[in-house]
Amino acid sequence: MAFMEKPPAGKVLLDDTVPLTAAIEASQSLQSHTEYIIRVQRGISVENSWQIVRRYSDFDLLNNSLQIAGLSLPLPPKKLIGNMDREFIAERQKGLQNYLNVITTNHILSNCELVKKFLDPNNYSANYTEIALQHVSMFFRSEPKWEVVEPLKDIGWRIRKKYFLMKIKNQPKERLVLSWFESSVYTFGNGIRLQADLGPDKYLSDKDFQCLIKLLPSCLHPYIYRVTFATANESSALLIRMFNEKGTLKDLIYKAKPKDPFLKKYCNPKKIQGLELQQIKTYGRQILEVLKFLHDKGFPYGHLHASNVMLDGDTCRLLDLENSLLGLPSFYRSYFTQFRKINTLESVDVHCFGHLLYEMTYGRPPDSVPVDSFPPAPSMAVVAVLESTLSCEACKNGMPTVSRLLQMPLFSDVLLTTSEKPQFKIPTKLKEALKIAKECIEKRLIEEQKQIHQHRRLTRAQSHHGSEEERKKRKILARKKSKRSAIENSEEHSAKYTNSNNSDHASFALVKSTCDRRRH
Repeated sequence: MAFMEKPPAGKVLLDDTVPLTAAIEASQSLQSHTEYIIRVQRGISVENSWQIVRRYSDFDLLNNSLQIAGLSLPLPPKKLIGNMDREFIAERQKGLQNYLNVITTNHILSNCELVKKFLDPNNYSANYTEIALQHVSMFFRSEPKWEVVEPLKDIGWRIRKKYFLMKIKNQPKERLVLSWFESSVYTFGNGIRLQADLGPDKYLSDKDFQCLIKLLPSCLHPYIYRVTFATANESSALLIRMFNEKGTLKDLIYKAKPKDPFLKKYCNPKKIQGLELQQIKTYGRQILEVLKFLHDKGFPYGHLHASNVMLDGDTCRLLDLENSLLGLPSFYRSYFTQFRKINTLESVDVHCFGHLLYEMTYGRPPDSVPVDSFPPAPSMAVVAVLESTLSCEACKNGMPTVSRLLQMPLFSDVLLTTSEKPQFKIPTKLKEALKIAKECIEKRLIEEQKQIHQHRRLTRAQSHHGSEEERKKRKILARKKSKRSAIENSEEHSAKYTNSNNSDHASFALVKSTCDRRRH
């Protein structure tokens, strides 16, 4: 696709990472239950909103499904008697609003399929695992050497990317993992359904996209997890890698089982403990080396997080290079779209590296970004890197380059012992297509950041204008203006009265003078 060319007719761009917000606008009591009318909005645009109707039992069902996360969520308790009283309904509505606020501001919960289906049933009602299984089964009818063992349900965070445990028929003991991603169907408010593109950042033509996906198995690098098989068409992609029983870097940090659902593994870790300093230094250096390799090759990434780093002994290997080709949004997109200085894919990777380093250091993600102050770390060299990627100053002024991070004391003295020579030959034509796609991705990011910045300024101005302090100021000014106006009116009236008196005196004097002349 040419630079910033619009998507083909009949296709739309649905970004699953754009936050959903929900506000209960009203409640209505029917004969046996109460319904809550909820306004849901995607992103900052009021036009991109819709209404849903939910009963308390719907909230209860959602809450039961989210218990796998191990979080204590503030759902108001059930009440069998008196649950139709007006005061009780008003109080429950407040509690349900608080519940919605909690789940929509939790980074992992807000992106999970259960919450998306609850808030946006038109676009997330499909059984994605079942659909993926059907397509995968059809594909392997012409590839008899592979066999699907079982779905690995919900092990990842992406709603439309599904995983399956595989085996090769003549090697039954060897296990592989297949990832499948398919474009979605987007439903408008008027009921029109259109096929969406693979991802909102897919700017490659279908031909270039398919060629690059098929090139991935040829990519050899000591810190990239090898792709065994890859294929794609204009609306889906299928990749196979070896299954690693030890799991990802995130599994190591959270002491999690790789096959468990994402919510169970990472929402509420039982034990919070960072890695040893040497592990932080080694893994960090390896990840930075592969990021530099990809940037030098002109291959956009933008998808660094701890679940996309596979562990192989003491070696980190990057996963999911296909995500940028598919045009998928980043796990941390809702963070870096807030900062206009994080506007290139390299700066995105550096900022995401900061998130990953924080998790490696403290055993959990930061509570919020930017980070005002950092807890004690195994070394001040760690804090220096964190400050350069996650602090207020860094987010305001911009990220260092990957090369600059490699020169920092935390990583500069790490010795890498691998002898494997990196190989990834990308034809010149495809390099040019990647360059154009990268520019398009960055341009969309800059435009989104601009809109968010403008919306934030407008919201601040409106909030300031509507604050109690501002209302008091306006009242005082109004009183002063009224008083000044009254004084001015009084002065004007007095002046008129004086002028009138002067005029009367002058008239009287004129008449007297005339009479005197006649008398004489």
